[in-house]
Amino acid sequence: MSTTRTNNSGFGARFGAWRDQHVYSLLSSLGRIASKPFSTFLIVGVMAIAMAMPLALGMVLLNVQRVSGTVQAAREMSVFLKPEVTLDQANALAKKLEQRGDVEKVTVVSPDEGLAEFRKLSDLAQSIDLLGSNPLPSVLKIRPKDDGMALAEALQQWREADVVQHDGQWRQRLNAWLSLGERMLKILSILFGVGVLLVVGNTVRLDIGTRREEIAVMQQLGATDGFIRRPFLYLGFWYGLAAGALALALSLFAGLALDERLRPLLASYDSRFALQGPDLTMVLALLAGSAILGWMGAWLASGHHLRQTRPTDL
Repeated sequence: MSTTRTNNSGFGARFGAWRDQHVYSLLSSLGRIASKPFSTFLIVGVMAIAMAMPLALGMVLLNVQRVSGTVQAAREMSVFLKPEVTLDQANALAKKLEQRGDVEKVTVVSPDEGLAEFRKLSDLAQSIDLLGSNPLPSVLKIRPKDDGMALAEALQQWREADVVQHDGQWRQRLNAWLSLGERMLKILSILFGVGVLLVVGNTVRLDIGTRREEIAVMQQLGATDGFIRRPFLYLGFWYGLAAGALALALSLFAGLALDERLRPLLASYDSRFALQGPDLTMVLALLAGSAILGWMGAWLASGHHLRQTRPTDL
């Protein structure tokens, strides 16, 4: 019983000392950054611009996907049936299509539903009322599982089909551009991420240079590499976190500046589209990623110094 209590108390004391060391390193590194605001602003500004560029590209891709109606919606096709095809026949055709392996979903739009939608979206509703009857045909809205090119060719052979509306080539080009943008986003993220690592690493290296004698004394006294490295790791952490926050602010400011000019232009086309900023998940990922990059840059720089120095360097 007494041995267990002694072990528990010893573990608690070690954990408390470990916690206090980390808290002290966290706060002391923040104090070192705050003590030189101008140089900190320059360093964080360079890192933030490097992070803001792939973030801005990601936001552009996100909004382009929204404009295009997302890739899933862009694959949809419409089959306008001939006027003599009844609604029951249209439902039968829909069930037949759902049995195909390349069809994900089929929705039947009746002539009445089409007319109601037309009244909402067009100013010609009164002209249609003068006809006395509904001239609109039944429509099959189809969502294929692939690009729908083969399906569109098959539907054009149906005797019940009047018009098959499917801009397959345009959608393929759009998907290709989106895929290219995503690849560019990955490449730029890697390149600018490496740039952030180099900036943090060089900054921490310079800070280590100013404390070289202090580090040598601690090594002579038996301090471990982890103890010596810890303040520099938190220094890189703060640099990365501040750069991520500033990059987010720059991106939001740029988005607001563009949205101010974009809204009147879209309003002239009767569009309610508005630029969408990063969601909470993207914000947290950016802050966490930037902090990790700063931590890694500091770890590389401090580790390189510690491998090249020995206690006899005093």
